[in-house]
Amino acid sequence: MKTEANLNSGSVESAGGWCKTARATAIVAAAFSLLIILVIAVDYLQSVLIDARLEKNLENLRVKLHLESDSEPLVSQTRDLDLRIRRNKIRRLDRSRKGGYLLLGSVAVMLIGVKWHDALRKRPPSPHVNPDPGPGQIRQSGLTRRALAAGAGVVGIGALLLALGPQDYLGRADKAARSYPSFEEIAANWPRFRGPGGAGISAYTNVPDKWDGKSGQGILWKTAIPLPGFNSPIIWGNRIFLSGADPNERQVYCFDAPSGELLWTGNVAPAPPGELVYEESEDAGTAAPTMTTDGRRVYAIFADGAVASFDFEGRPVWTKNLGIPDISYGYASSLEMYRNLLLIQYDQGVAEDQKSRLMAFNGFSGQLVWQTPRPVPNSWTTPIVVKIGEQYQLITCGEPWVISYDPANGDELWRADCLGGELAPSPVFAAGLVFVIEPYAQLIAIRPDGRGNVTETHIAWRNEEGGPDVCCPVSNGELVFMLTTEGLLTCHKTTDGTKLWEQDFRVYCRASPSFVGERLYVLTEKGVMIIIEAAEQYKELARCELGEDCHASPAFADGRIYIRAVENLYCIGQP
Repeated sequence: MKTEANLNSGSVESAGGWCKTARATAIVAAAFSLLIILVIAVDYLQSVLIDARLEKNLENLRVKLHLESDSEPLVSQTRDLDLRIRRNKIRRLDRSRKGGYLLLGSVAVMLIGVKWHDALRKRPPSPHVNPDPGPGQIRQSGLTRRALAAGAGVVGIGALLLALGPQDYLGRADKAARSYPSFEEIAANWPRFRGPGGAGISAYTNVPDKWDGKSGQGILWKTAIPLPGFNSPIIWGNRIFLSGADPNERQVYCFDAPSGELLWTGNVAPAPPGELVYEESEDAGTAAPTMTTDGRRVYAIFADGAVASFDFEGRPVWTKNLGIPDISYGYASSLEMYRNLLLIQYDQGVAEDQKSRLMAFNGFSGQLVWQTPRPVPNSWTTPIVVKIGEQYQLITCGEPWVISYDPANGDELWRADCLGGELAPSPVFAAGLVFVIEPYAQLIAIRPDGRGNVTETHIAWRNEEGGPDVCCPVSNGELVFMLTTEGLLTCHKTTDGTKLWEQDFRVYCRASPSFVGERLYVLTEKGVMIIIEAAEQYKELARCELGEDCHASPAFADGRIYIRAVENLYCIGQP
């Protein structure tokens, strides 16, 4: 028979085995915690020592680039270094986040091990029978070995996460940062106000020319828009985007193009109070600017200076506030893209205030890439990016100047002194000419291949028989059309500006006219689409009623027209 001493001896040996296991667990967890702290410390030192040097090099490159803006190798070198710095920051942020989680877990395991060890050491032996202490010792020894193996496994998994996790994340980030749509992708969609290049020309000719909103003929669907706005639809693939706002809310909407279903709503915080107090204008409201997209993200700006980016699933990417603009009637300039840059024309105040500026933000991060002051007062025009020869140009209008910039860096290319008054019609490019409008005064054609002040050398012609105050011109390369708010449509030759004909519809129009093949589409304020043959003589082809008032310009897709009315978004086409 076993004595009491033998019984107590077995109990003590069992407790001792568990005590060793607890101590080993605490030691492994503590070692792993120290390893994580070491990695975070090294990353911090790298950010202090290495990134500071890279940032200084980047600043030197930017200074050189400002002096040698045409140097493609310098542009490439600057972009690569900027990307390298951002990659380093992303890597460290990712390591810090994952390291923090692992550190928290390992510290918790260590504390549990210490607590467990202390509890086992203080526990008095319990007198239970252990006929043979040998198997118990073997079992406790096995538990200890398994605990040590598990701890080593945790260390290995943590190291693997730290080594491999950021690289996968960076791969996705690099791809997103570098990617931007091709010319073919842009041409196949309607990514901004009046489509690619702001030209108002549909890439598709199979667009409907017969419908009736009262009977429902030709109306595939209509969907209510939650909040009002004067902005026009933009399209990318099977997604349609709009924005809406009232004095309290700013929202971005994504609709499914085939069904009209509202897929998601993105909320944008209003601008915080500043020097100016925002007051909604009856003329433009808060959501007059049309959105833009690069096919990866969508961007919206509101009249109080709030700017927001969302991905196609409705997740917020970044937000900014440019400050409430000092502008009469409310801010209404729409957004433009150049590659991965979001371009914003922010004209305000009077020219002497020097408040107006042109800005480019990185579409992926929201970082300000460049900013250029503009010598103009408040305006309501939208810039366009067009390729002229081998050079992309960002063309803007603001009294008295038409100014062209390099969209990559904001450097001015040329300017022409030819505009006056309160400017709302945006420029268009066709037939090798830039067409701009001075409201109630003239249509002007400018050759865009000059440098510096081209007022005396590159204005091709002027037609001083008036011009619209809101609607933008449109041209098919041979003819250029203008539409006034009062419904007067005029047709001119692009070669010399000669007026060929005019037609007074005697209705109000706020939407700019658009080209579909050889047809001109004119949408009235009452929602009537007047379809005209684009020719040197006036010929009306059809009139199609929507049945609801319209202020926004239509958007065109393959076999479809999308029209924002006052309360609903309409899709017109054949099933």
